[in-house]
Amino acid sequence: MSRRDYYEVLGVSRGATDPEIKSAYRKLALKHHPDRNHGNKDAEEKFKEAAEAYAVLADPQKRGLYDRYGHAGVGTGAGAGAGGFDPTIFADFSDIFGGLGDIFGFGEVFGGGARRRGGPQRGADLRYDLEISFEESARGTETSILIPRAEACETCSGSGAAPGTSASTCPSCHGRGQLRAQHGFFTVARTCPNCRGKGQVITRPCSTCGGAGRVTKERKLTVKIPAGIASGQQLRLYGEGELGAAGGPPGDLYVFIQVQEHDFFRRDGNNLHCEIPVNFTTLALGGEISVPVLLGGQEKLDVAPGTPTGTTLRLRNKGMPDVSGRGRGDVMVTVQVVVPRKLTREQRSALDQLAKTLPAEQFEPKPQEADDRNLFERVKDIFG
Repeated sequence: MSRRDYYEVLGVSRGATDPEIKSAYRKLALKHHPDRNHGNKDAEEKFKEAAEAYAVLADPQKRGLYDRYGHAGVGTGAGAGAGGFDPTIFADFSDIFGGLGDIFGFGEVFGGGARRRGGPQRGADLRYDLEISFEESARGTETSILIPRAEACETCSGSGAAPGTSASTCPSCHGRGQLRAQHGFFTVARTCPNCRGKGQVITRPCSTCGGAGRVTKERKLTVKIPAGIASGQQLRLYGEGELGAAGGPPGDLYVFIQVQEHDFFRRDGNNLHCEIPVNFTTLALGGEISVPVLLGGQEKLDVAPGTPTGTTLRLRNKGMPDVSGRGRGDVMVTVQVVVPRKLTREQRSALDQLAKTLPAEQFEPKPQEADDRNLFERVKDIFG
């Protein structure tokens, strides 16, 4: 019997792109998949035909041979697999061949020998949310945390069997962990319900863990927090997650950091922003102001004569340390003029004398700019 043209099978043109070929095959595979068409021989044949066509057209070398010589260029047996195709071409279709139930792993469908479910499995990863102060994030710290996690049962040493006994081979699957049945074109495999894929059964379970081989315990861990860490960053502690099943390796522990807000400083990357109240005379005449730094103490900062209120000055290398250990950020100091609410008679007299020497205020009206941003946001725009 003559074989249909592969482009016709997938319903695409000869100039179809790789994504178009893949999309066409995906639709046909989902439509004719045996898991959706139990006992339908016609659907089984169409599914097989589409798979064979895709295996050729998805391979650039085979597609070139097919375009030049037709079926003769990619004859049966040229690609290893039933019907003349290589099943490894379908590695990226796990949603079709692995997502419609646990019986159609592609390795099983095409005789590939998938790993038995009862083998060693990596343990689950764990998450811990840790809140630290702003100062702790700046200097780094070391803290202890308690993690509830599954660990090996000491009574049975993790075997799940009562002391003095051991697990035996499952009589239903004979240790394979799966039960198989032939359905036409397919070898269908499903997890053994007796041993749940482990291949072994425990007749006398451990009284401590109930046969699970694991018990939940609280483990105390020491976590080192590097200086400069920020909210949203995480630390990974390898091997501190859940214990793996059947002798598998443990998972990892992820510590997610949340840093408390500071009363005075605001962080932007490694830079710190703050506002300092300054007398009018200091801004007008120039002078020196004291700026508090994050971990205690004061730093001196020069203010040039005639500095307008709202100006932001930079105090270099006094900000947050980089979490990688490479340098520090700066402190961005925004000076704000302070207007005294109460004046002494002497102060008022001095200000009156100053006011008489200043030119009269004359302001030209300007269109109001729609800028609702606060001072901190404007400063960020200026200094990037």
